[in-house]
Amino acid sequence: MRKSHPVRRAVLATAATVSGIVLLLSLKPASDPGSAAAGGAAPPAAARSPQGGAQPIANGTVTGDAARTRYGAVQVRLTVSGGKITEAEAVQAPGGGQSDRITSDAVPKLNRAAVTAQSADIDAVSGATYTSTGYRQSLQSALDKARAAGSAGASGPAGSGRGSGSAGSAQARTVTGDAAQTRYGPVQVRITVSGGKITEAEAVQAPGGGQSDRITSDAVPKLNRAAVTAQSADIDAVSGATYTSTGYRQSLQSALDRVGG
Repeated sequence: MRKSHPVRRAVLATAATVSGIVLLLSLKPASDPGSAAAGGAAPPAAARSPQGGAQPIANGTVTGDAARTRYGAVQVRLTVSGGKITEAEAVQAPGGGQSDRITSDAVPKLNRAAVTAQSADIDAVSGATYTSTGYRQSLQSALDKARAAGSAGASGPAGSGRGSGSAGSAQARTVTGDAAQTRYGPVQVRITVSGGKITEAEAVQAPGGGQSDRITSDAVPKLNRAAVTAQSADIDAVSGATYTSTGYRQSLQSALDRVGG
């Protein structure tokens, strides 16, 4: 009879109610949909989105800085059309020995990934960690240059030569010379000509592997600048890079012959 006392039943019911409320309150934060949005994956995605689409990307061809890796330099060139990456290619990549096999397998995958992602946020290729890291660094450099050019073009007055970037790009012409064979490997030069002048010169092929990596990374930028300055293939050889310089001049002259200048 004491177990069924009304006062005892009321106390037990109240205790059960309080316990239930405490349990519900303790579960609510974990089941609240708003908590997932506040601390889950959404903010990082939002933080990355401005990198991909906030800044305009200039149309045309742009080459990123060469990224040094343990096995050689990696340098990426992008082709942009309609504000999107339409082509990506590695103009420099590790070579020689086992690097040839790794590069031939990894680079095409990285090129496709860059076009698909439209950013440098791409996965490394298995077995090619160093090449993948260098590729991403050079790719990001190329994107930064394209965005800087796009921002500069967008800031120009409407109808001005600077503002109408597509019209300027249409007048530019890119020509690649024949590959010149040298003792240490082929050298091939590509030039961009606008308004009858060389506006950019770059080596799409150059000797690599071992000591050639160091020589190429030092000589090619100097040769590129010399070609733009001279507006011809009459440029001096870089000290310590006689073979590369000779091949560069031969390929540069071939490119100029194709332009007709």
